[in-house]
This record gives sequence, C-alpha cells and structure tokens, in this order.
Amino acid sequence: MAENHPEHPSATAFLLIALSLISTLAAVESKLFSRNLSPSSLGLKKPEKLSHLHFYFHDVVTGKNVTAVRVAKAPTTTKSSPFGAVAVMDDPLTISPDIGSKLVGKAQGIYALASQTEASLLMAFNFAFVEGKYNGSNLSVLGRNPVFSAVREMPVIGGSGVFRFARGYTEAKTRTFDLKTGLM
Repeated sequence: MAENHPEHPSATAFLLIALSLISTLAAVESKLFSRNLSPSSLGLKKPEKLSHLHFYFHDVVTGKNVTAVRVAKAPTTTKSSPFGAVAVMDDPLTISPDIGSKLVGKAQGIYALASQTEASLLMAFNFAFVEGKYNGSNLSVLGRNPVFSAVREMPVIGGSGVFRFARGYTEAKTRTFDLKTGLM
C-alpha cells in the first residue's frame, strides 16, 4: 500500500492513478482473450439426439498382427506387476465378435497400467468411425478401466463430426480373452 508522504503528495496520487490504470488495462485486455458466442450459432439450440452404438473392440497384444504395443514401462514393471506399463493401440471395431467381420472403425489411443494392486488401466482414446453416417466422426473417451470387472463404464468426453459436443458413457464387457493368442 502506498504511504502518504507530506513532502511528495503528488507521488502518492501518481502511484494510485498508475495502479488504477494498470487494473483498467488488465480488464480491457482480458476481454480480448474471450468473447461471447451465441449457442444457436454452434447448433446448441437443437434438441439433443441420443445414439446407442454397439460394436466389438479387438485388442491383440501378442502373436501376429498385434494392435496394441507397449511403448514404455517403469523400472519396476514386471510380468507379475505390470504397474507403470504404457501401450498405444490401433484396435479394430467390428459389428460382430469375429475380428474378421465388417470393420466400422478403430479404437486409437493410449493406455497405462495405473494400479499397483489390480489390472486397472487409465485409457485415453478415440473411436474413429469409418462406416455409414458416422464415417469420419470420432468419440473421445477418457477413464478408468478395471479390466477384470464384469462391466466397466468410462466417460465420453467429446467428439467430432456428427458427434461434436458429445457426452455420455461407454460400457465395456470382456466377451473373450485368450491368454495364448493375446486376443481380447
């Protein structure tokens, strides 16, 4: 706080004016940083659409044609304690449990083994669709996936194309897991 000096009253007044001017300029500058948008200009006044998508996600971690590859691991990561391992994935999404069935998209992203006590993944990925009206559109998912739970729920945090401003959730269920081939 400025002290009032009887010998220099104009210095105190100048300091107060300068502080006031700086705070005013800061307020003006912050308006340049953002602006108001009309929700209707972004298509937000339309009634929300609900979609239920059902497809099969194939994560192949060993054998021929792997779709998920480990790219990093902690110094303490072992087969019995995979905590700290990180993988990238480019997994096919198909219309039936058969990996050779019609491809509707890819699950592309990254996951990390993020628990020291259970097989639980932190997953960040996109469902990139290549079929029908969804071709070229994406849904973005970020969440926890406790692999051995019967049903896992992860949030949809956005999307692009027909899924712009998407929100919702995914439910994952393991249908099969072959330790020999690594096919999930």
